[in-house]
Amino acid sequence: MSNLKKLAGQTAIYGLSSILGRSINFLLIIVYTAYLSKNALGAFTGIYALIGFLNIIFTYGMETSFFRFATGKNLSPQRVYNNTQSLLVTSSLILGSGTFLLAPLLAEWMNYPGQEYLFRWVALILTFDAILAIPFAKLRLENKAVTFAIAKLTNITLNVGFNLILIIGFPIWIQNGVIPESFLGYRLDWGVEYILLANLLANGLIIPLVWWKAGFFSFKLEKSILQPMWRYSLPLLFMGLAGVTNELISRLLFEYVLPEGFYPGLDSRAAAGVFGANFKLAILMNLVIQAFKYAAEPFFFRESENKNSPQLYARVMHAFIIFCAFLMIAISVNLNWLGPLFLRSEGYAEGLYIVPVLLMGYLLLGVYFNLSIWFKITDKTQYSFWITLIGAIVSIAVVIFLVPVYGFMGAALSTLACYLVMSIVCFYFGQRFYPIPYQTGKDIFYLFIAFGLSYLGFYWNLENEILGFFLKNAVLIPFVALFFLLEKKEIQGYLSKKR
Repeated sequence: MSNLKKLAGQTAIYGLSSILGRSINFLLIIVYTAYLSKNALGAFTGIYALIGFLNIIFTYGMETSFFRFATGKNLSPQRVYNNTQSLLVTSSLILGSGTFLLAPLLAEWMNYPGQEYLFRWVALILTFDAILAIPFAKLRLENKAVTFAIAKLTNITLNVGFNLILIIGFPIWIQNGVIPESFLGYRLDWGVEYILLANLLANGLIIPLVWWKAGFFSFKLEKSILQPMWRYSLPLLFMGLAGVTNELISRLLFEYVLPEGFYPGLDSRAAAGVFGANFKLAILMNLVIQAFKYAAEPFFFRESENKNSPQLYARVMHAFIIFCAFLMIAISVNLNWLGPLFLRSEGYAEGLYIVPVLLMGYLLLGVYFNLSIWFKITDKTQYSFWITLIGAIVSIAVVIFLVPVYGFMGAALSTLACYLVMSIVCFYFGQRFYPIPYQTGKDIFYLFIAFGLSYLGFYWNLENEILGFFLKNAVLIPFVALFFLLEKKEIQGYLSKKR
């Protein structure tokens, strides 16, 4: 129980930075939907999906490899850090330069004629992200959760500040004559450009702080260290590419797969903006998973030598599913007021019905992360590639075949389908090579009940809004009752230990 408490405590700190920080960042969707066009939101959705893909290539699995080798018995963590960070800085400069030079081709490929400058900024963003990855990982490894949280929040605060200045502040100041219209080359017709610029400035300014707090590195490229790390991380690179395909392919391909005129009054890029905005509403589940991942990954590796680790991993999975299932219901039943609160312009509510599906998809992503520990601690990372490749194939197939027929729901189902398939395959092989006594029957039951209650509450609408709010949230009561019924022995055991 002390180990679970430690994990919960660290998750809370990482969660504070992740949830608070990304919640602040999430509030930008109010700004974007209120001040930018749906086409600008569509561009934001597509370009940031591309950034997600390229970010995997720029870091190529070295973050997880760093955890694995820095926690080993044969090498000092600082030596591993020196080599890993040196390699990332070198490769990031090479890859960033290549992306910068290929910007005109990327602009043409993604249908942004004459806007190659967007992809030059993308190259810089990716380079900054990559050279920050290992210092942030080092803070996590050293259990410096508070320092990690402060650095992350600083970065997000800068990003939000620059967004507000560029998207809201400058137009108001120009309109009121405070600054001239061409001040610093400002253009009133830009939209996604200012989102990218804000990100670029925030990431660049945070580098000195993170490097200082993590500890500066000595430039070293030792073959004896980097070669085994590369062998370990190479399957993770392909796993990451397949994984990010699963997560982002629907947002990247949506505007190119959706038939023109599918949604009256919206072209394909504008419809992609509506889809991307509704996708953002599922971020609360993703925040919990991200916070859990920050704390759980180093925790799982540290506990891998414990003879009782399989039982511990099973308990972590069970607690994770119960908490996230409850969260999914709570969000889904309140979408009738959460949607209009964050999506400020007309037309965005048309996609709200896909959010429960996306929430379940993210929950299954968290389940997969729990399940994936078996191939990380047994050094069978090659399985990660095949599992995520299967998920990627499922995701792409669902997008291509269902989006032209079902629109928003087709894209949402791609997220759900791929993580469901990945979880099933990962569980099957994990139980063969590293058996963990998961409470499989109970866990699946919780997921089914939560999904059903989520849509029951979502579609249960009453004319009286106040009464409707309480009745919708009363859908949580059966789930809580089931929890106390099914976990009675566990709860009693925990309370007896507290006494």
